[in-house]
Amino acid sequence: MLLSTLITQITFEDYQFENQNIEIEYLLTDSRQVFFPQNSLFFAIDGQRNDGHLFIEELYQKGIRNFIIEKKEFLQPKKYQNSNFIYVKNAVQTLQEMATIHRNKFQIPILSITGSNGKTIVKEWLSELLDDDFSVIKSPKSYNSQIGVPLSVWNIKSYHDFGIFEAGISKPNEMQNLAKIIQPTIGIFTNIGSAHDEGFENRTQKIEEKLQLFKNAKQIIYCEDEIEIKNSIEKILPNIQKITWTTKNINNDFYIEYKTSKQKTTIYIHTKNEKYKFITNFIDKASLENISHCLIFLLTQTNFSVQKINKSIQNLQAISMRLSLKKGINDCYLIDDSYNNDVAGLHLALDFLQNQPQKKQNILIVSDILESNLKNENLYISLALLVKNAKIDVLIGIGKNISLAKKHFEWMDTTYFFDNTNDFLVSNIYQNFKESLILVKGARTFQFEKIIQQLQQKTHRTVLEVNLEALVHNLNFYKSLLQKNTKIMVMVKAFAYGAGRIEVAHLLQNQRIDYLAVAYADEGVDLRNNGIKLPIMVMSPSVDTFEQLFKYQLEPEIYSFKILKEFLAFAENKNWKDFKIHIKLDTGMNRLGFLEEEVSFLADYLAQNLPFAASVASVFSHLAASDDSKHNEFSYQQIDIFKKSTAILEDILGYSFLKHLCNSPAIVRFSEAHFDMVRLGIGLYGIETNAIFQDKLLPIATLKTTISQIKHVKKGQSVGYSRSEIMEKDTKIGVINIGYADGFNRLLSNGVGKVSINGKIAKIVGRICMDMSMIDLSEIDAEEGDEVIIFGNEISIQDLANDLKTIPYEILTSVGERVKRIFFKE
Repeated sequence: MLLSTLITQITFEDYQFENQNIEIEYLLTDSRQVFFPQNSLFFAIDGQRNDGHLFIEELYQKGIRNFIIEKKEFLQPKKYQNSNFIYVKNAVQTLQEMATIHRNKFQIPILSITGSNGKTIVKEWLSELLDDDFSVIKSPKSYNSQIGVPLSVWNIKSYHDFGIFEAGISKPNEMQNLAKIIQPTIGIFTNIGSAHDEGFENRTQKIEEKLQLFKNAKQIIYCEDEIEIKNSIEKILPNIQKITWTTKNINNDFYIEYKTSKQKTTIYIHTKNEKYKFITNFIDKASLENISHCLIFLLTQTNFSVQKINKSIQNLQAISMRLSLKKGINDCYLIDDSYNNDVAGLHLALDFLQNQPQKKQNILIVSDILESNLKNENLYISLALLVKNAKIDVLIGIGKNISLAKKHFEWMDTTYFFDNTNDFLVSNIYQNFKESLILVKGARTFQFEKIIQQLQQKTHRTVLEVNLEALVHNLNFYKSLLQKNTKIMVMVKAFAYGAGRIEVAHLLQNQRIDYLAVAYADEGVDLRNNGIKLPIMVMSPSVDTFEQLFKYQLEPEIYSFKILKEFLAFAENKNWKDFKIHIKLDTGMNRLGFLEEEVSFLADYLAQNLPFAASVASVFSHLAASDDSKHNEFSYQQIDIFKKSTAILEDILGYSFLKHLCNSPAIVRFSEAHFDMVRLGIGLYGIETNAIFQDKLLPIATLKTTISQIKHVKKGQSVGYSRSEIMEKDTKIGVINIGYADGFNRLLSNGVGKVSINGKIAKIVGRICMDMSMIDLSEIDAEEGDEVIIFGNEISIQDLANDLKTIPYEILTSVGERVKRIFFKE
């Protein structure tokens, strides 16, 4: 859409144009996702947590010249030359307005999917099932929000003849906006669950709000076994054609039976005149429900033969809806996104790559792009431009189509092309990859999982999976408790509470937090060597690490006159005049820090001895019992001492500095003590120690291992070292690949601890060994190689801490560094 055309169709307050003939192809709401700046339009959204206007300067430097703004003061033609600004009241509404205008250009059938669970899976499976016969446009990943939906719909092109978009809401009056944008002709309502219940008066209200999506649709598919959904549809959508299926009522138009064995399910669909038989490799209830929605859609909306549908259904595989970051061979990092390869997904994957720990070179391994209806020539010209803008150093193209298009990548210094995956693996060129960041992005038929197996670092079978989106969710929850101008320092000491210091720090840098804190200088050095540019406070500096502070621009915590004098002497010797320090006060913790009675002398000493260019960056203290209401009086005493002490320091020094007192529990309980900055630690990692808002946080980590062997132990026999547990009956024992060297505490031995297998709880048998443990599988159907959850959704970190009579901090930080970390984003 030409900018000159856009201005005639949207509602705006004012504008500043330098070039109206720009073709707008890409809509941006995230300043970190810039690939084609010259044809992008950025929406500066002033949201609850972030203000997009703060990044206009940065985006201008990146080449963006087109902006939608909500603050008129950014209409500055002299500052932002050759730029176009449109001033509106609400940037999100304008984004939705533009998407609606775009949608109105196309008269294609649109399927929209809503419900509590399964939306993304049903969308992805249907897209795969229809792809051979239709040119399908779909939502990328889980783009189903007030911003995600318009960004998805904007991608409809003239060659598409079918659309699939998912839509989700979290409170009333949101779905009407999405319905206007999507304009579905048919809908699927997957199911209803507890997600976002807190935003509605009751479950019925939530269903009825979701049904606003289909007010003007012609048909809706749903399972009538869910009575709440059935009743609400009959009430809210009396005139729509209802296509229902059931597993209970044999008189329904589509009655479904499941016959499940260990490895497959036979699905029988009975109609009044026919009986269809389909076979799938899925056996779990959720997958069978999702497949049933797909089958009913195919039987009623296409002319596909039963044979064609059956073949396609049997080929469906579990869809990994996440990008994962793993340690690879030769000090590489590996981004695994090998389940599909569409253009929109490639954009997201490249954005993920750009926000990871930086290495010497970026490598893209990409297959033929099958999920596109562009002609190959245009498709690979676009891909080449995308690769160039994403700063890819090495391209490996796998597939006949991309190999034929290699002329479009001749501008690159290093490229390799192969007809198939096996040819690439046989070449062994991947053995030469060193200190690289490698994105593996391929269509499923290319079996790129074989590449992943060769490239990932070989470790034992215990892994800690870290959910990066859960980390962002938790960060945003704590941000929501703060004033907009309150800064955040995040603790990444102790290997980021076991989660992985470098990877978590990069996520936080990408989220633009203000400060990081580490315990020791070598942790800060490690961060600097891996591309972290944020200010870093070192909490336990020592004379032998001052050189590292100087070299890597790390900022020391100063907690005593001794360390202060030693540091100032070092700085003078180095002629280091522009350093920053952080003063620690002891307001009652009786750990490190200057006492209240020392503050006046400290202030005078700093005023007299700090070099002119040096400064106190912050003054802080630590609340001793912020998570316990019975100590509130003591906490308020600490707050009062902190206020008085910082006032003295500011008065004598003659300038202001950052003041911070609140840790994670205090952020929740003492809003009056947020001051200029707060320190976020355990809360980021999913633990709300007050237990006030635990339901608002997401668990960020799952520790899992596998069963290496199953054996049967007779009554009277012992298990493990020292014969500490004698079997009282014949028992089926599983040996699992985790021990105390991995952080699985030995105190969990002899039935104290438990694990989860296939959704069931198994207790620990005998003593936990260094590298393995034994569990009781007598009541559990399990096989060697099955996954075992140590902690995660089934068994929480708090549950494990309770068993050990300790705190969650200890559980997280105890996970050994030899346990492989896998970082993923849904």
